[in-house]
Amino acid sequence: MYRYSFKVRNNNNPVVLYIYGIFQMLLYALIAFAIIFCFFFRLVTVDGNSMTDTLLNGDKLIVSELFTKPKCGDIIVANSNDTLGKIIVKRVIASEGQSLKIDYDKNEVAVDGVILDEAYTSSKTSKPTDYWKIPYIVPEGYVFVMGDNRAYSLDSRDNRLQLVAIDDIVGKAEFIISPFDRVKYLY
Repeated sequence: MYRYSFKVRNNNNPVVLYIYGIFQMLLYALIAFAIIFCFFFRLVTVDGNSMTDTLLNGDKLIVSELFTKPKCGDIIVANSNDTLGKIIVKRVIASEGQSLKIDYDKNEVAVDGVILDEAYTSSKTSKPTDYWKIPYIVPEGYVFVMGDNRAYSLDSRDNRLQLVAIDDIVGKAEFIISPFDRVKYLY
């Protein structure tokens, strides 16, 4: 039986040692990259226009799976396979235990009695066609999410999605990494 063996360390040829060093470095980088993206981060592609102008259809995001609790303003990625059959990217408006009131006539969203300053929205907050009675207090284990493009977002205002379970949250969107002219950190 023939065995392959790398006995580069005994080789004094500097070219062979250099190539071996590069190969070893690339192998370690590949292993580190695989571990990081298997356990800590995930790549997600935005599908749709519900987060326009913050995120555009086709943007590629790095999503951190290392956050504890979603808070107001976080852009999250959630698994909604049970209701919509896909993952969603939305902004957390209110989390468990917070009160919520949406005034469609005044285009205002209030959380715990404070009207949110939502400079990130790209359209007026409209009442969805498949509306449901939104609870005044977000129940434990859930978050209320909305898209930044309120006129065209299927979000927690809609009966088809409603509240998002915290257990269904994949992670927090941290960076846009593609296309390159849109690379930025998502605060």
